[in-house]
Amino acid sequence: MLKQFFIVCSGADKNILEGCSEGEQTKYVGIGATVFFTAVMAFIASTYALFTVFDNVYPALIFGLVWSLLIFNLDRFIVSTIRKRDKIGSEFLQATPRIILAIIIAIVISKPLEIKIFEKEINTVLLKEKNAMALENKKEVANYFKSDLDKNKSEIQRLKLEITNKEKEVNSYYETYIAEAEGTAGTKKLGKGPVFKEKIAKHDLAKKELDTLQKNNMSKIAVLDKTTKTLQTDLDKKVTETQPIIDGFDGLMARINALDKLPWIPSFFIMLLFLAIETSPIIAKLLSPKGEYDFKLEDLETALKATLEQDKYQRSLLVKTSASMHDKVYEDIAQDKNLYNLQRKNTTDLLELQSNNFVEKQKSTL
Repeated sequence: MLKQFFIVCSGADKNILEGCSEGEQTKYVGIGATVFFTAVMAFIASTYALFTVFDNVYPALIFGLVWSLLIFNLDRFIVSTIRKRDKIGSEFLQATPRIILAIIIAIVISKPLEIKIFEKEINTVLLKEKNAMALENKKEVANYFKSDLDKNKSEIQRLKLEITNKEKEVNSYYETYIAEAEGTAGTKKLGKGPVFKEKIAKHDLAKKELDTLQKNNMSKIAVLDKTTKTLQTDLDKKVTETQPIIDGFDGLMARINALDKLPWIPSFFIMLLFLAIETSPIIAKLLSPKGEYDFKLEDLETALKATLEQDKYQRSLLVKTSASMHDKVYEDIAQDKNLYNLQRKNTTDLLELQSNNFVEKQKSTL
């Protein structure tokens, strides 16, 4: 049962192959098994690749099955259409388009499986890329809000600096009137004289201005702090909203690009393995000498070709013979006197009727 199935997979004619030796049948069983297991690997590879795209197992299985059947049909067609020739050059020329197609199929099949084999290494590369993208995203978002945040920050610093400068001025007035009262500076007279009263008045006025300035500036600083917190909240919200996009950066194309960043030798040899598997039935048919199956198939094809050419030649002779006979028959008829007189009489009657009809039409128009 399994043997018959693999023979069907090879694309060989079962009726011809049944009359061949056991070794010849074994060769085509091996070719059919290679075609079948290539389709199985195509199913696994395409299912995994489509699962990374759809993130759902059921569509991946359906499309994977369709893809594996397509690969199976192509491989079976490629193997079954190669014919053994008397010259190796003509065989290779015949197989060249099929080998190119087999190489393309091998690459398409191997790439998703490479991604699965090197999944851990690819995840490491993707993690580094995601971290770099996250940092770059935070930097871009921060730059977007930077001007407003810097403006608020500089305004807060300016308001605080005004308060600090005013406090220094008040402290300076305080030290001046204390020194005047102690007699260590100014008039250097101990006691609270007119100069002392003048200096303390300046201090009290500056203190009132400081209180007013503190009240106004602290009110402004509170508003600016609230605005800064709002901007920071918006910044954090923007970063949070864009983070899922970065976290989802693990699709098929991202994994292929990550695979390209890994050492190429392991990936290259895996592709060579699939290439050898995919082209092995074609290479086997090219390298193997003509077998019993090939001779029987060629015998059937040449017999059919000879029959078709013979039928074509006979049809052309039949047409030529029939034309020659009809020419002779019509020539003999043309020499018959009675037929000539009859045709002459009928033609005369017809012309007479046409003439009378024409005259009647002319009369009706007058």
